[in-house]
Formats: sequence, structure tokens, C-alpha cells
Amino acid sequence: MEDEIKKILQMKTVAIIGLSDNQERPSYHVGRYLVEAGYDVIPVNPNMQEWLGKKSYPSLATVPHKVDVVDVFRKSEAAAGIVQEAIAIKARAVWLQEGVRSAEAEKIAREAGILFVMDKCIMKEHKRLYGKAD
Repeated sequence: MEDEIKKILQMKTVAIIGLSDNQERPSYHVGRYLVEAGYDVIPVNPNMQEWLGKKSYPSLATVPHKVDVVDVFRKSEAAAGIVQEAIAIKARAVWLQEGVRSAEAEKIAREAGILFVMDKCIMKEHKRLYGKAD
């Protein structure tokens, strides 16, 4: 999994499913960290119009440009469907955040040949490998 983590962290366009504009939520902090680390973060949340000045999209299918990584802040039960959406938009990787686990999602991703990480925080992994964002 270490090689997959490193490959994914080299990709620069990250759509965050379930990104929140509530500063108390982990997704907010992870998204902000990724922006500060130089990533192009795309908010995907049907209940939000924008996040930190970036347009928010109601679904992956409505994002008008290429997405490299789909980072998932949703319940584990939603993961398999999100992986299918990621495949449909030709994302290169899916990352399930800490606490999000789905063997079915992993199977679907691997069969489609896309990189997959489960039950890890993308921010913590970036900090571990590359140090804190400036």
C-alpha cells in the first residue's frame, strides 16, 4: 500500500466527497491542508454552494474537469457506489478516509485498475511522507 499512497500523493487534483464548510469537521481541515500543500481541491457536496471560494458540485458526475483522486468522507456503505462514480469519470485513484472501509469498494476499484487506499487519512499520510504543508 505504501507505493500506492506515494503515487496518489503525486496527483494534484482531488475531489473531496463530503467536504464540509463547518470548520469543526475533519473534512474541512483535510481539505484546507491539501489546498495549502498545493493541491487543487474540488468540493463535492450537494448541500454547499462553495467552499473557500471554490465552487462546490453536487456529485462527481457534475464536475466539469478531470479528477485524479476521489477522497471519500462518507459512510462505509456509500463507498462502493462512489468508486463506481469515480470509475465513470475516469478518476485515477480513490482514497477512503479513516474509518471508511469497504471490501466491495476495494474489489471494484482493483478490478477497474485504479489505485485504492482505505481507512487512512490523506492529510496524515502527506505529513508523514512529506512533512507539514507550509
